[in-house]
Amino acid sequence: MTQIEFIVPTLFGLEALAAKEIRELGYETTSVENGRVTFIGDEAAICRANLWLRTAERVLVKMGEFEATTYEQLFEQTKAVPWPDWIPENAKFPVKGYSLKSQLFSVPDCQSIIKKAVVEKMKEKYNTTWFQEDGPLYQIQFSLLKDKVTLMIDTSGDGLHKRGYREHANEAPLRETLAAAMVMLSVWKPEKAFLDPFCGSGTIPIEAALIGANIAPGLEREFVAQNWHRVPKELWWDARREAHDKMRKNIKFHIYGSDIDHKAVKLSRENVSLAGVGDYVIISNLPMNEIQSKDEYGCIICNPPYGERLGELKEIEKLYRQMGQIFKKFDTWSYYILTSYENFEKLFGRKANKKRKLYNGMIKCDLYQYYGPKPPKNNVE
Repeated sequence: MTQIEFIVPTLFGLEALAAKEIRELGYETTSVENGRVTFIGDEAAICRANLWLRTAERVLVKMGEFEATTYEQLFEQTKAVPWPDWIPENAKFPVKGYSLKSQLFSVPDCQSIIKKAVVEKMKEKYNTTWFQEDGPLYQIQFSLLKDKVTLMIDTSGDGLHKRGYREHANEAPLRETLAAAMVMLSVWKPEKAFLDPFCGSGTIPIEAALIGANIAPGLEREFVAQNWHRVPKELWWDARREAHDKMRKNIKFHIYGSDIDHKAVKLSRENVSLAGVGDYVIISNLPMNEIQSKDEYGCIICNPPYGERLGELKEIEKLYRQMGQIFKKFDTWSYYILTSYENFEKLFGRKANKKRKLYNGMIKCDLYQYYGPKPPKNNVE
C-alpha cells in the first residue's frame, strides 16, 4: 500500500466536521481550508472514505500542485505528473475544472492544455499515438486559484451526497451532506427523542437514522473507483464488510418527521423505505402547530421554508412567529433551525445560544442553535 494524498471538497462551513470524520476513520488530515480538507491515506482509504464520509462531497486523489502563469508552464508541469501510475491505456480521462483570480482565466483553454499534456505523458508510457478511451472513467479535475494549479482524479463518480435513497425530491431539497451535518452539530444521540416538523422529502430524519444506527451513508451505492485496477476488489469487499460489521443492529430508537404537505409525506415515506431505515423513522401528515411528544428531553432539527420567492415573506414571518410559540411547549428540548432569513431570532422570540453560518446550495444560511437543559443524571441524555 502506498501513501496517497487526498482532497475532500465540502460545502462551505462543513470543513471541520469532514476533518473530524476523516480522523475518526484513522487518517491524518494535513490541511483544512475553505471548502476542502486534505488527508493522507492508502488505496483502502479510497473505499473507506467514500463509504463513510457523511459531510464530504467527493474523494479526490491529489496528483500534483504547482504555480503556472503561462500555458507552456501549465503544459510542461502537467506532463511531469505520473498519470500512468493511475490511468490505464484504455481509460476514459475527460478534464474539467475552474479558474479563479488567475492569469490563466480561460477554463476551456486550460482543459485543452491539461488534456493534451496527459495524452503526451500517456503516449510515452504506453507507446501508442491514439487512445480509444472506452474503459473505466478517470475524471481529471483541476482548480486554478491565484495562479496555483491543483490536479486531481475523482474516485467517487456521483457526488457523495447522492446516497442512493432519494430517487425523487420535493421542490427545494436539502442536500444530504448538509442534513447529516445538522444532526452531527446537534450532538443528538439515539437515546434522545428527535423531531423534524418540516421533513419535506425526509432527508434530515433519514440522515439521523443512518447516524443513529451507524450505517455507512455510501453502503447502497457504487463508486467509479470500483472499476480501477489500482484499487483491488478485495479492498472494496473488506470495506463493505467492515461497514456491515459496524452497524448497530440491535439498537431501538424512533425519529419523528412530519409535514403539512401530503405529497411531501408520501415522498418522505418512500425515501425512508429506500434508505432501509423504516424501523427507526415515523413520518406523519401534520401541520407544524400540531406536533407533540411525550418525551421530556429531545431535539428538534429542521429546515423550515425561507421565503426566497417574491410574495412569500409575510407568510414566512407568520410561520416563524408561530414556531416560536409552538416550540415553547418543548421548553426542555434543544432546537436546531436552518434558515436564510436574517431576522429569524426576532420573529422566533428568542436569541439563539449559538449561530453557525452554512450554505444550502448557493443560499447563505444560519443554523440557529438553542440548547435545552441537561437531563438529571438519573435520566438518559
